[in-house]
Amino acid sequence: MKIIDLTHYISEDMPVYPGTEGPKLQPANSYEVDGFKETLMIMYTHTGTHMDPPAHLFKGRTTLDQFPVSQFVGKALVIDCSDLNEGQRITMAYVNKNRKKAEEAEFLIFRSGWDKYWGTEQYFGDYPYIDDEVVDFLIAGNKKGVGLDVIGIDPIADENLTIHKKLFSKNEIVVIENLMNLDLVGNDLFTFCALPLKHTDADGSPIRAVALLD
Repeated sequence: MKIIDLTHYISEDMPVYPGTEGPKLQPANSYEVDGFKETLMIMYTHTGTHMDPPAHLFKGRTTLDQFPVSQFVGKALVIDCSDLNEGQRITMAYVNKNRKKAEEAEFLIFRSGWDKYWGTEQYFGDYPYIDDEVVDFLIAGNKKGVGLDVIGIDPIADENLTIHKKLFSKNEIVVIENLMNLDLVGNDLFTFCALPLKHTDADGSPIRAVALLD
């Protein structure tokens, strides 16, 4: 089995969503004083490679801790749309190139190639985003989740978070943002693991996402 890490490092100088404070990693105990090292980590629940549940936007909807752990593991397929330019939409034409496997997958993950801009201003630019037909396909297929290698599933200029709202209003689905290394996975079905921290009333959580290839 081959295991591919799809997760960005958490660091104090990492990219974060505009308007959000970056994480703080503060020394709490040291070898010299305490005989051991411990760090106080302070960060928002939507930092780095992370997961959004419906409760991120809708009061009373499902939080991450309310999902069974099976929600975070399943068959996945990477959809390659890395030929798109800034601001272009990911349409069903990309899904239809591998439609049978896309229908079998529990997670659809869209590779724009935008992770190459991690740490630069361009990462916050007009990255490609999924259109309404793709959102409808995710909902109709009762997918466990959708993932992308960009900072958000909505265009950076959409303050209304239209795609988030359409996915989350009535559906039990998670959104995974800021993935990386999707070019290493290939175009076959694989086992995807994206495990959030297990904390109460979780409106989101950093995750460690990996691809398990046979």
